[in-house]
Amino acid sequence: MAAGDAIAPVPNWLRRAVPGAQALAGQSLEDVALAAGAALGALDAVVRRQERWAGVWRQRLALCAAAVTAKQAGRVEDEPALRDAVLLTRAGDDVGPAGRMFLGWRRFAQTPAKDLLTEASIGVVLDEFGFARADDELADLADALRQLSSSRGVAGMLTGALASAERLGYGRSLGVWLADAVLAQRLGWTHAVPLLGTEAALGTSAGLRRSAPGSAASSIETDPESVKSLIAAQARAALRAIDLAAEIERRAHRLLAVAPRLRAKAADAVVDKLLSNDAIVASEKIAGMSDRGLRRLFDRLVELDAVRELSGRPTFRMYGL
Repeated sequence: MAAGDAIAPVPNWLRRAVPGAQALAGQSLEDVALAAGAALGALDAVVRRQERWAGVWRQRLALCAAAVTAKQAGRVEDEPALRDAVLLTRAGDDVGPAGRMFLGWRRFAQTPAKDLLTEASIGVVLDEFGFARADDELADLADALRQLSSSRGVAGMLTGALASAERLGYGRSLGVWLADAVLAQRLGWTHAVPLLGTEAALGTSAGLRRSAPGSAASSIETDPESVKSLIAAQARAALRAIDLAAEIERRAHRLLAVAPRLRAKAADAVVDKLLSNDAIVASEKIAGMSDRGLRRLFDRLVELDAVRELSGRPTFRMYGL
């Protein structure tokens, strides 16, 4: 693919081949696996482009994953509420349980993939997702995940990561975080992409909820229907991620096209932040830019259709692609 080429749209045949959560009964495991492999291959091509806007892309997926995680934990916070919880909370103050889930997924998207499955990183995500950590189990879990990333096919990695979480009683919310991290390491991605974490249907279609330690682990790894549900969920998530990448690419190109017309000091730094983050608050501290100057710059960017105001409020505004 030549540099500068737009992301290719997902072919219609591939969209038809990837089954929805309610359409799995008539599909064989082999057919679903083939479609999932094609979807993952298409996503891999997007990831390896390493676009300048990849940061905001991963962060948008992280926000989606956090909203799914919060809902499955019985919380009511949606994506805008999670943005507010994290971006409007002063540094050092508690962002709340759902906000910590968002921080966990945001860290997932920002941290180099090779560092996600260390004992320290897994311990942090347990805290962020509200699980009581057992430090004596972290080393065994980290070791098991490292072996998964190098010794199994994709289906085995997914089921193995989820089963590892189930054996310790952590369930789906941690399992999908781990599975997405294992996949990124296996594929050699510089940064992981939230995939299974964004799949809301997985919570009902694959029966992966928090339970007593070990109660569901064996069925996750051995039941063909569970395996089929997991790889189908990953395929659907991969197609959504590609669609979002194409949308972000269009918005990023618009921002970069108007950037030379911006006369404000530190405008380049603001553009870089917009390409790396889901959203920026109007009061963001940027070197060389006053609060008033930043608000005026955002107003200008909205006027040029280069960014959007995301909160819908007259105060405490947030801006992003």
